[in-house]
Amino acid sequence: MEFEESGIGEECGVFGCVAAGEWPTQLEVAQVLTLGLVALQHRGQESAGIATSNGASPPIYTTHKGMGLVSSAFPPEALLKLRYGNLGIGHTRYSTTGISELQNCQPFVVDTLHGKIAVAHNGELVNASALRKKVMRHGVGLSTSSDSELITQLLAYTPPSEELDAPDWVARIKNLMTETPTSYSLLVMYKDVVYAVRDPYGNRPLCIGRLVPISKLHSSGAGEGNTEGWVVSSESCSFQSIGAKYYREVLPGEIVQISKHGVKSLSVVPRLEGDPPAFCIFEYVYFARPDSIFEGQMVYTVRQRCGRKLAIEAPTDADVVSTVPESATPAALGYAQQSGLPYIEVLCKNRYVGRTFIQPNTRLRQLGVAKKFGALTDNFAGKRVVLIDDSIVRGNTIAPIIKLLKEAGAKEVHIRVASPPIRFPCYMGINIPTKEELIANKPEFKDIAGYIGADSVQYLTVEGLVSAVQEGIASHQKDKKISSNNNSSSKRVGHCTACLTGKYPVELQW
Repeated sequence: MEFEESGIGEECGVFGCVAAGEWPTQLEVAQVLTLGLVALQHRGQESAGIATSNGASPPIYTTHKGMGLVSSAFPPEALLKLRYGNLGIGHTRYSTTGISELQNCQPFVVDTLHGKIAVAHNGELVNASALRKKVMRHGVGLSTSSDSELITQLLAYTPPSEELDAPDWVARIKNLMTETPTSYSLLVMYKDVVYAVRDPYGNRPLCIGRLVPISKLHSSGAGEGNTEGWVVSSESCSFQSIGAKYYREVLPGEIVQISKHGVKSLSVVPRLEGDPPAFCIFEYVYFARPDSIFEGQMVYTVRQRCGRKLAIEAPTDADVVSTVPESATPAALGYAQQSGLPYIEVLCKNRYVGRTFIQPNTRLRQLGVAKKFGALTDNFAGKRVVLIDDSIVRGNTIAPIIKLLKEAGAKEVHIRVASPPIRFPCYMGINIPTKEELIANKPEFKDIAGYIGADSVQYLTVEGLVSAVQEGIASHQKDKKISSNNNSSSKRVGHCTACLTGKYPVELQW
């Protein structure tokens, strides 16, 4: 919950759709894109945009962008404007680089020597400054402060080996991946195809789904002959609401072509020799929706497993287990199961109070927390409570909650945190407060229990978190038959824990 209150940003979300079969399609591509973005709204609430194409030669592109939530950015008249698209890509934004203005909204659409391309991007380039200078030395002006425009211009650049009359998009994308190793998941729309691209370290998620008739949605017999279209998304949680079945993940370093004819893997760009993948571990901890699937396992299940690990690592004498609603609920249930303590609710959340990190100062932020929760006194009066949270970032949020519970009759309040202390900033797409703002780096952290008013505080260790995440992956890989022609490097497991350990997967260039 404190992630929500502290202003840590949920990156961005990308979504694409390509209608299968004959064009013009009967599939309402714009509606599918809009619903897909709504399901990714937790990844960014600042702005949203959609670009569609009729896929003709030359194609007609139609774009609409707006500030705020998807529901307000796409009124009915905007969807009417987009309705003739046979394919399209969309984006919902939380700015990690670039200021909050409409000009920074994605997708970006630019003219190239061979026609228009549209690009949507999730992530943050670790060498953006050097790349901006390189692009400008080629005489290209940049109109925004966004990494995504920079990526678009790099893709528009013609590689020396390319023939004048035939754009080689695989070569262009590979050139981009050579220029910058991470962090990005990309959707690139050109003419009648969408290219789905994930950086070689797999730092940001990307997966593919198959649109099927509603009557076949829950049937195991819905073969590819029943396919109405293909979708690609930052998270699989978007698939159910649009009538799509999970197909597979885009592998780290993979370039996938999606067309009306189907899905085709074009290439897998390797990492530096010896480097493991570096999927962001905080997708599991907080950023992703609980019903999303990464690396063959559901996020909800991983969070429960984190709670069980936490109960093993940090037991305490208590009467009940509870949570700060709602992102830590799976971990609290896991803690309760492992410890044998009953799980109860101690807080009632007012869902109509806005996110308190929008308020500008600490006092107002604390008042916002007090307004956001009511104490369910009958459930815990006179009892020792273990309160599970997903994080303690600044410490401003949890302290008034502990005070609220104790004033309402809790005998003791023990805080258990289902993730390790955040000590370092992220340079790969997560908007983490400065190092100085993080409670784990302040002198108060030595007695954090006293600082926030708890009877005790303990965090899940980095080893515990990694174990909880990778346990499910190992089980999935054991059960799954992997064909021998799969790229061997894609089977390796690795996660980015830089914000916890300071060990970044690649060298940062600023």
